[in-house]
Amino acid sequence: MGEAERAPAPGPTLVIVGGVAAGMSAAAKARRCHEEAHIVVFEKGPAVSYANCGLPYYLGGVIRRRDDLLVTDPEFLWQRFRIEAKVGHEVVDIDPAGRTVKVRDLAGGRTFCQPYDKLVLAPGAEAVVPSIPGRELPFVFTLKTLADTDRLAAFLAEQQPRRAVVVGGGLIGVEAAENLVHRGIEVAMVEFLDRPLAFLDGEMAAVVAAHLQAKGVALHLGERVVAVEEEGGVRLASGRRLETDLVIMAVGVRPNLELARKAGLVIGDAGGVLVDEYMQTSDPHILAAGDCVEKTLVVTGKRQLLPMAAAANKEGRAAGANAMGRRIAVRPYAGTVIVKVFDLAVAATGLAEEAALREGFSPVVSYVLEGHHAGYYPGAKLLRLKLVADQQSGRLLGAQAVGEAGVDKRIDVVACAIANHMRAEDLLDLDLAYAPPFGLARDPVIVAGMQFQNAMRGEWQPVSPRWLADRLASGAGEKDKDLQLLDVRTAAEVRRTGVLHKSARHIPVDELRNRLAELAPDRETVVYCAVGLRSYVAARILAQRGFTNVKVLAGGTLSWPHALVR
Repeated sequence: MGEAERAPAPGPTLVIVGGVAAGMSAAAKARRCHEEAHIVVFEKGPAVSYANCGLPYYLGGVIRRRDDLLVTDPEFLWQRFRIEAKVGHEVVDIDPAGRTVKVRDLAGGRTFCQPYDKLVLAPGAEAVVPSIPGRELPFVFTLKTLADTDRLAAFLAEQQPRRAVVVGGGLIGVEAAENLVHRGIEVAMVEFLDRPLAFLDGEMAAVVAAHLQAKGVALHLGERVVAVEEEGGVRLASGRRLETDLVIMAVGVRPNLELARKAGLVIGDAGGVLVDEYMQTSDPHILAAGDCVEKTLVVTGKRQLLPMAAAANKEGRAAGANAMGRRIAVRPYAGTVIVKVFDLAVAATGLAEEAALREGFSPVVSYVLEGHHAGYYPGAKLLRLKLVADQQSGRLLGAQAVGEAGVDKRIDVVACAIANHMRAEDLLDLDLAYAPPFGLARDPVIVAGMQFQNAMRGEWQPVSPRWLADRLASGAGEKDKDLQLLDVRTAAEVRRTGVLHKSARHIPVDELRNRLAELAPDRETVVYCAVGLRSYVAARILAQRGFTNVKVLAGGTLSWPHALVR
């Protein structure tokens, strides 16, 4: 298309730095708001818009064609929206006083200045690579951009690696591990923390860890990579050496802040560009959106980094509209995330129990372990749902879910509840869709609401596996006048699996009324079963028979992350 056909529009000039999610959302929305605006997008990479989240699945062969990752191209953007998108163009400097950006054409080597009336910064984030020996070796890769993926895909095709080490057990790490296994590659994962997917509480992460191991991923938790060796090895801080043909660094990302700093923009305490709800930076002519900006969390009111595609699209849309004179606000986030881990979906929103404790809340938890739809309808899969509320206010704080099906539905319901500041027991009043192929007459979310209502009204005291593990580790249960641990499962279950602790007393729930004399009513008593229902029934019996301090292990043995005692 000739340059004459691309003459600048007569309206204000909007320059957008970065394409992909935030940048392209800003450009398209700006055009819909102002037909006469001159909109220019500069993208350093080879594609102006592509599906970042699909990159691991392309490497694993689930997405077969590279072109399927490309969302749009400069020709379409000009034809449909009259947006001038320039790929392979890097913005290297900003002059806020003169309202110009300096741009380098990476292919031609030419540098030029582009004036703007409004500027949207959407440079995203970059993959973090630890400063260790061997990080520059040719078999060490990151998996953040399309260019990263192209290099890695070429390496996989040409070198045919048999073994891989994935450094990092976060979202990208587990996705990379799964897709390398799909290619027939032997995978080891090294994670500095004691669990994969650190946004989960320990007992929920334990389910994910067991599934990864069952699928052939060798987990090295609580470990740190200190060097990559040229002859094909990874050295860990413990001294152990893992042989490998390929290393993928997936330890996290950090915002690209170089341009923001050059422009003198305020950087927040969380390490991202500080923006208000309208995506406005400290410069009245510059907005910012996407992975480079800080987000406000609805539960705590605090700001943090949240590098997620859904947030980037939402913020880009608002930034593009507001650059054209509109007033679109972005509300605080619940922090919702979901990831596929082989056969499992793993999701979370809001605060985990451990995070709630760190934030100063008094968390009370609810576990529901049910089929994702009616058990009598074929194909029901186990769904593990954990919810967290504040004991003092009753406010819903967060949720985590793990299962083969139905996870996304439940986590999205809870995310909506958190965004609207609902109390935990308000979940009971939700009117959710039900038919046997799709759900349960008492949906897990509604059952959680019932549990919270009972807890808030003092009808039971649920305790988490974390709480009980800490109590037992401190020596509780070892003395006659201390904790009284009661297992109310059947004798067959106990023979098959063992008990939580050597001090546990076993009385099946159906025998409990006739055997109350075997228990001490004045002792702190924790009752447990397999999932929590029978122990709740037992706790109600005890509470109405003179027992003064009865608690229930929420989630039962199926949520207990430690080995049982036979």
